[in-house]
Amino acid sequence: MRKAIAPAMGRSKREIPHYYLSNTIDLGRTMAWLAKIIESIEPEARLIAGALVLKASALALRETPQLNGFWSEDGFRPGPGIHVGWAISLRGGGLVAPAIHDADQKSLAELIAALRDLVARARTGGVRSSELMNPTVTVTSLGERGADSVIGVIYPPQVAIVGFGRIAKRPSVWQGRVKKRPTVSVSLAADHRASDGHAGGLLLAAIDRLLQEPEKL
Repeated sequence: MRKAIAPAMGRSKREIPHYYLSNTIDLGRTMAWLAKIIESIEPEARLIAGALVLKASALALRETPQLNGFWSEDGFRPGPGIHVGWAISLRGGGLVAPAIHDADQKSLAELIAALRDLVARARTGGVRSSELMNPTVTVTSLGERGADSVIGVIYPPQVAIVGFGRIAKRPSVWQGRVKKRPTVSVSLAADHRASDGHAGGLLLAAIDRLLQEPEKL
């Protein structure tokens, strides 16, 4: 696994001029909504939270298509759809990031089911080759591993990776007062050949805006 990962990551850091952006998102409304529905549906809370950030990322990529696709010798090539590679750590070590195809078009319930299925198959060696070959962007969430934030490395020939850290209550200014609010750090690593910080900032702002209305996801 490490021998397979090493060439791609080495190539990424040698050839791709990364730029990095991050934002802290208040999830007070999202967590309140999650608490209301958690008892009415079967999956664990982490699956619902994962589906929420995945859907928000996919919808935000509709607005910033220059971050969804591939870089080649001929320049940037837009993805045929928003096929989100969801990073999954394997029990024996290493990771894979198989695609959830057309993630922006799936309902939250469909994404929850897709995540559950994908994680189960990834950890038993049942991922399909088509799921590994054509992700147009990667999303990674390390919150359940205890990381406050994550700054990713782009998987070539993709041009971006979005990272989510741990959801936790932290001091934050809310309505003019300092309060403990549930927040999450979201980051973007992107290929400067394909986009610039303006586009990256728009993506993070869109994710923030979308997560403020979880009921619409």
